[in-house]
Amino acid sequence: MSKVAVIMGSTSDLPVMQDAIDILKELGIEVDVDIVSAHRTPEKLFSFSKSAHTHGYSAIIAGAGGAAHLPGMVASLSPLPVIGVPVKSSNSIDGWDSVLSILQMPGGVPVATVALNGAKNAGILAAQIIGSANSEIMNNIISYKEGLKEKVIKGAEEVKKTF
Repeated sequence: MSKVAVIMGSTSDLPVMQDAIDILKELGIEVDVDIVSAHRTPEKLFSFSKSAHTHGYSAIIAGAGGAAHLPGMVASLSPLPVIGVPVKSSNSIDGWDSVLSILQMPGGVPVATVALNGAKNAGILAAQIIGSANSEIMNNIISYKEGLKEKVIKGAEEVKKTF
């Protein structure tokens, strides 16, 4: 069974990060969810990050707002792929501080970064990473994308009927 850790800096990030949790489950991937604050629980961040690869995770999705150090700090300590979700929080500068904090990582410490509040895409990206080596997950992704296509085709047909 493939497994992804979905972590966030605080409970206020959960409404955004729920999209990653939901799509991962829909695609057949086990999800563990936790709060790991880079600034308020640094010891937990270090412990989690250094040992995540020994707990069966294939990827880590880390969501954070404001200064958004969580994804980069996790990536600096873990050998696993890290996908950062910038979260527009109440103390954010329109979310740009979060986007740039996650996006502008130094060489050698990559963090795949999705759009502001783009947790669903983070979940899909994690599934695609896993799917590259897991045919069951790959087939689930193919079916999901086929469903997206069908939804657009049906929408187009409805629009044509209206006009």
